[in-house]
Amino acid sequence: MANDEVVLKQYLSKYKHRDYTAREVISLIQIHRSLVYRLEAFVFNNGTRKDLLNLEGTIPVNYKGAFYNIPVCIWLMDTHPQNAPLCFVKPTPDMTIKTSKWVDSNGKIYLPYLHEWSPSGSTLQRLVQKMIAAFGELPPVYAKPRNQPQIPYPFDPFMPHPSGYPYPQVSPQPGYSTATPYPTTSNPLPYPNFGTPYPGPVSTNNLVGTPYPAANPYPPTTNFGVVTEMAGGTITEEHIKASLLSAVTDKLRRKLNEQSQQSQAELETLRRTQQELCEGKSRLEDIFTRLQREKAALEKNLSTLQEKEKELEAAVERLAEQDGIEADEAVVTTAPLYSQLLNAFAEEATLEDAIYYMGEALRKEVIDLDTFLKQVRTLARRQFTLRALMHKCRQKAQLAC
Repeated sequence: MANDEVVLKQYLSKYKHRDYTAREVISLIQIHRSLVYRLEAFVFNNGTRKDLLNLEGTIPVNYKGAFYNIPVCIWLMDTHPQNAPLCFVKPTPDMTIKTSKWVDSNGKIYLPYLHEWSPSGSTLQRLVQKMIAAFGELPPVYAKPRNQPQIPYPFDPFMPHPSGYPYPQVSPQPGYSTATPYPTTSNPLPYPNFGTPYPGPVSTNNLVGTPYPAANPYPPTTNFGVVTEMAGGTITEEHIKASLLSAVTDKLRRKLNEQSQQSQAELETLRRTQQELCEGKSRLEDIFTRLQREKAALEKNLSTLQEKEKELEAAVERLAEQDGIEADEAVVTTAPLYSQLLNAFAEEATLEDAIYYMGEALRKEVIDLDTFLKQVRTLARRQFTLRALMHKCRQKAQLAC
């Protein structure tokens, strides 16, 4: 397990969410041990190539009470899980794709789970479970007739495909489409109408085993240009025309479905963009409203400051007109207690200055030591009394002591 994690992180070095993708792959291969991961080049529609992680192997499908191994490959985008994986059915040379609403003629898998892929809620394990459930209803492959020559699987240039994909592009025969090969059956419909081919049992120990029917439901043909007598019926020109018409109809239907899905995805993107723009508009309106309130408060504070500035200028003018200011008149208390506290504080400050200057006089030998000690003792006793008085005044006035 530790070795797998180290190798995966080396493979996923260019992935945007390397650790998350590695954890998902390890969790998946622990459950489906037939899946093998490798780093391979993937060629997109526009011809660009990218090295992407490919999970290839078989998944067990329960069809009519028996389990069969269906070969699939899952390509993880380098933005995983932001974008859904690309999933394909990869039949062996003795198999043929059975197109259905889940799988097209190129083997590409279409599931609602892929169309509704969510980066936060979708997982690879859940995707494989959806594949198993869908293929249990409609198997995506069936066996080719044993006496029929191996025909390369059709290659659609409009579909993305991995580099080294085992089905090369083939040159069309005159008068036939490259997108859908002419079916080897006498039925005018593109697929036989005498029962759905289903796979015969295979060993679940075979990791690359693939379900296919024990009997061949498709009679082989060797010539398309003439009427051929066969044990099961006759192929005529009308059959060929009907088959070609049906093939073209299927081709157009697939293209229309792809365009419809693309349009729906673009519409969903536009809806999300509209929702984000509406949310952004609401946030901008809230910010604009808050800025207006702050602007009104600033204008009010500015007006108050201007009024206070005018009052200060008027006071400065009045003071400039006066000759002098008495200190006792400048400081006026609002209560006798405050007046007592102010007087005690002023006297204590004078005593502090007096003690300082007594020390200076002693240092300069203006007074002797005995006189200094006597005067300092008297001043200190008075200073202590004033400080005790100020403390009581502060307590009574409920001021900080």
